[in-house]
Amino acid sequence: MIIIDSIQFIDLKTQHNRLQHRIDEALKRVLAHGNYILGPEVEELEQALAAFSGAKHVVSCASGTDALLIALMALGVKAGDAVFVPSFTFVATAEVVVLLGATPVFVDINEGNYLISMASLRAAIDVAKKLGLIPRVVIPVDLFGQPVDYDEVRRIAREYDLYIIADAAQSFGGARAGRRVGTMAPITATSFFPAKPLGCYGDGGALFTDDTDTADVFRSLRAHGQGKDKYDNVRIGVNGRLDTLQAAILIEKLSIFEEEIEARQRVARRYNEALGDVVATPKVASGAFSAWAQYTVRTEQRDRLAERLKEHKVPTAIYYPKPLHCQTAYLHYPTSPGGLPTSAKLAAEVLSLPMHPYLDADTQDCIITWVRDAVT
Repeated sequence: MIIIDSIQFIDLKTQHNRLQHRIDEALKRVLAHGNYILGPEVEELEQALAAFSGAKHVVSCASGTDALLIALMALGVKAGDAVFVPSFTFVATAEVVVLLGATPVFVDINEGNYLISMASLRAAIDVAKKLGLIPRVVIPVDLFGQPVDYDEVRRIAREYDLYIIADAAQSFGGARAGRRVGTMAPITATSFFPAKPLGCYGDGGALFTDDTDTADVFRSLRAHGQGKDKYDNVRIGVNGRLDTLQAAILIEKLSIFEEEIEARQRVARRYNEALGDVVATPKVASGAFSAWAQYTVRTEQRDRLAERLKEHKVPTAIYYPKPLHCQTAYLHYPTSPGGLPTSAKLAAEVLSLPMHPYLDADTQDCIITWVRDAVT
């Protein structure tokens, strides 16, 4: 018998119960040595993340937003520069651009996979040039867990002399063409916000790169721009360090991460097989492997579906109800020509269903039945 009240959108409690003893012991070790800032667990985590991803260097930081900010700072992004970002994403992707005085230029996405449209990107670059901006950076977003086709992004970046920063806040654990997230772009930024596939118990993030000099700059920037020590500041930086306690938690969570990612694949496959004829289910490209941060369907009956699921005490979420270029703080920034119609269309249709490694088959079957009943 399923206890309906127990259906979780993201089940962090079951995961914690599984790891509680190990996490408690890890936190006790930090409390015993007392190195709460850049303690030994921080370096241990960075090494483990590098081994998992295949990246040569990992630099942890205080949040996914800080990861994006530090990456842009390392590239020297400034006023007069254009940074190209999808409009269908969380605000942090564009927010960091504005904080540095640069101009976000909003780009549309593809309807089938929610990822950045290359045609829209090219058009946005032309818009930026006409406005007298210097095209500097493109930040593709691996939305809902699926990595972007970075080979395609790289071709455009070479043509227009753009830097690439992968916004992998939702895709750590994913892969494409045999390469894991963290190795597909020159710089990758991710988030360890609790709801992410690999999440801590607060805010956290990390940067991935194969370039040693870039990694050194990241480490400097996250600690106020320090040089040989904290009283030798060689650049303007931020206070963006990951707490040792959070690093200790992430080390334990990373130890079961492979297993959890596989469980997410099973949940996604069951949804796809059962719902593909009644709603638009997510499409993962051949050779790609999604981390399934969210499982997002599309239907013109979105509001009806959400309401019916609420009646059954099934939690849902809308990522994202309003594209960035339509939000008050960003209305005056340029967009790719045509008003970004796909972003606008999907904002009215998307609905994310419960997705986590601990969603059992019986509970998922109930969700599937109620989805089908609501839209057929």
